[in-house]
Parts: sequence; structure tokens; C-alpha cells
Amino acid sequence: MRPVTGFHHETAFYGSDDDFLSLTVPFVEEGLRAGHPTFVACAEQNTALLRGALGRDDAVTYLPGADQYARPSDAIASYRELCGKLVAAGATRIHVVGDVPHPGTGAPWDWWARYEAAVNQAYAEFPLWGLCPYDTRTTPDYVLADVARTHPHVAGSANLDYGGVLSAPRPDVLEQSRPLLELVDPTPAAVRCAVNAAIANVDLDEESAHDVVYAASEIITNGLTHGAGPVRFRLWADRSRVVIACTDRGPGPRDPLVGLVPTEVTQTAGLGLWILHRTCGYVSMGRSEDGFTVRVSVGS
Repeated sequence: MRPVTGFHHETAFYGSDDDFLSLTVPFVEEGLRAGHPTFVACAEQNTALLRGALGRDDAVTYLPGADQYARPSDAIASYRELCGKLVAAGATRIHVVGDVPHPGTGAPWDWWARYEAAVNQAYAEFPLWGLCPYDTRTTPDYVLADVARTHPHVAGSANLDYGGVLSAPRPDVLEQSRPLLELVDPTPAAVRCAVNAAIANVDLDEESAHDVVYAASEIITNGLTHGAGPVRFRLWADRSRVVIACTDRGPGPRDPLVGLVPTEVTQTAGLGLWILHRTCGYVSMGRSEDGFTVRVSVGS
């Protein structure tokens, strides 16, 4: 029998704890019966439900969901490393059930929507079967629509909605106010100088302040290099958090992995965008009526 290869990306929707268990317990048990490495990377409540339903089974590996899904780029790097080691050790199928964050769990969605789209390519070389359950009691409708567009399979069946355009990124709440800084077609050096002055009274530690300046320089460089003018840079801030955005009139990158994996994997992504995804609190990239925007949040 030939080894099973390729990423099987599946979602399922549930509206109660019993529904969650009816979807996930058979998935986990199937992996265990076949002797496949089987992982659970869920939020605390769902992990407790599965532990209670499965009983003591040392064959299941529980990964803390909050750590595994701290940020999309970290999740991709972690899963790629894990799958690579398991395949090298002889695994022909790997089962993972995981709770991907979204606004219903307190997380911004845009970069997780990009994650759900990007992993179809990022994990394609591995014999991974990933089940991403979503709770309809807490998940917003626009998130559920994006979930349907990014998963080739829904509850064991082919998904006819797969491949649609993701919803437009949503502005940060700070963007409801007037920007503290707005520049058009500035040089990266001018942006760094202006941002340093603009965040002088924001309560950021030295590392976070450095992240803001670095991010500002990177997103304006990206817009000037790859976008279409005019390129507009804006900055908002409250007492302890800064949001910056760079908008150009270009279409944005075609590669869904841009920023989510290092350049040696994508061969097209800028290293700077990948570093932003690994260091900043939140990075959003996508098109809206204004154009293509890269948005970064730093602080809390």
C-alpha cells in the first residue's frame, strides 16, 4: 500500500458541546486506531471536553491551543517542523484537530483568514489531515464565510464554496479617529523620522517602539517597491498602542504565503514582512475600496 500523501484540510461547524464531540472524537479515534500520530490543539474548554470523552490515552498529544495559535506565522513554522520530523520517522498520516482563533475568541481575524488560505499550500507536502472546527455560537458570519472559502472539505465532503475571495480586512478600532500622522509617497527615512516623533508620548517599551519604527519602514518600502502610487502612510495611537497602515493602488501580492513563511520557502515574499508577522501584535494584508493595505498593530 502506497503511503498517503498531501494535506487534507477540513472544517466542520458545531452549535453545542455535544456537536463538538460528535465531530472530533471519531476523528481522533480514527487516527489512534490506525496508529497515526494524533494531536489536539484546542482552547482549554474544548481540550477538557475531549479529554473527558477520550479518557486517559497517552497516544494523544495535547498541544496548548493558545501557544500553538499565538500567531499565524508561528503556527505554520511549528506545524511544518512537527510534520517534517514525523514524516522522517516514518509517519504516513498525521491527525490534528485545532481551534483557529477568531473575533469570537478575542482575536483579530484577517491574518487568521490568510492562514487558513495559505496552509493549503504551506502544508501540501505533508500527509497531514487537519480538522478545524468552528463554533457557530461565537463565530461571526463573515468569519464562517471565509472558513468555507478556505477549506476544500467540510465535515467529510467536498466543499463547493472553496476558493472564493476572502472578506476585506476590517479597520482597527483606532482608525475611527483622525490619524496622528499622514504622509503621501514619503521616503522610508522620512517615515522613520516622523514615526519616532509621533510615538514619543505613547507608553511603549523600547522593543515595542523599535518594532513600530521598523514596521513603518518595511511597509512603506513594500508599498513603494511593489505597489502602485500614490502610496499613503497613516498612524494612529492611544496611550499604549500604535496602529500603522500603508495603502497603495496596486493589486497586492498573488502568493498567499507572503509574510507567513520565510522567503526561502515562498521565493517571492519580502523578509521584512515575514519578520513583522513574527514580532508585531497583529498584521493585516488585503484589498478594500481604498486599495491594498498593510496594517500593523503594536502595543496593548
